[in-house]
Amino acid sequence: MMKRLIAAALFCLPAAMAAAQVPPEIAKNGLKVAIVPNYPPMEFKDPATGQLTGFDVELGEAIAKKLNIKIIWQETSFDQMMPAIQTGRVDAILSGMTDLASRHETASFVDYMRSGPQFFVQASRATEFADMKGLCGKSVGASRRTSFPKEIEKWSNANCPGNPLKFVGTEGSADARTQLKQGRIDAAMQGSETLPYVMGLEPGAYMPVGKAIAFQYTGLALPVKEKGLQTAVAGALDAMIADGSYKALLAKWQLADNAVEKAAINLGE
Repeated sequence: MMKRLIAAALFCLPAAMAAAQVPPEIAKNGLKVAIVPNYPPMEFKDPATGQLTGFDVELGEAIAKKLNIKIIWQETSFDQMMPAIQTGRVDAILSGMTDLASRHETASFVDYMRSGPQFFVQASRATEFADMKGLCGKSVGASRRTSFPKEIEKWSNANCPGNPLKFVGTEGSADARTQLKQGRIDAAMQGSETLPYVMGLEPGAYMPVGKAIAFQYTGLALPVKEKGLQTAVAGALDAMIADGSYKALLAKWQLADNAVEKAAINLGE
């Protein structure tokens, strides 16, 4: 019994230290967080209730609880998220955003997940894509607002000399899947963190082709100047890793393979 009490106290210590780093205004008024709820299982609206749900939503609420603050979700568009944090309209972004070095001038990222872009096709065409070479010369759709277009070009240059992939920009992952079903593209790309969930919603509809072609970090974006807030959020995440709640949350949303061992800041390249 005494050992369990000591262990519990040790788990609470990082969270308490992290909470002390929260800026007074946020501690008083709450953390305003931008989110785009159209990326299941990371963030989406529950069809039955219309309420925000998903891994990011539960992670944000858990971090806020560790820091003893309230979280105020602000739905926005993808294009407006970085301007919103730059101008101070929000204090953070928690919406499946990839930590990229090109974004570090605007925001600092507390990295909480590791994932990568992965090709997939209609299961009915599985025999055409026995291996990844089958993608050469084919049309591949992916959200034009992500890093996927560059990753597709890089992979194509390295693996399909003389017969490159034909990239088709889409308005998000849902649009890519729609075009795939309609036969307007041969394959699509989606983050490895979301593909298992999507396949679970439509059993037998899709088949992954190969493995993720790169690895990226997903991060909670914060203002560059807010060093204390960055330390606080990282500390809260480390406390969740230590007490097992982070692992449990990943398992709930079929994301166990995407875990990080420790919170880190700006690992993105």
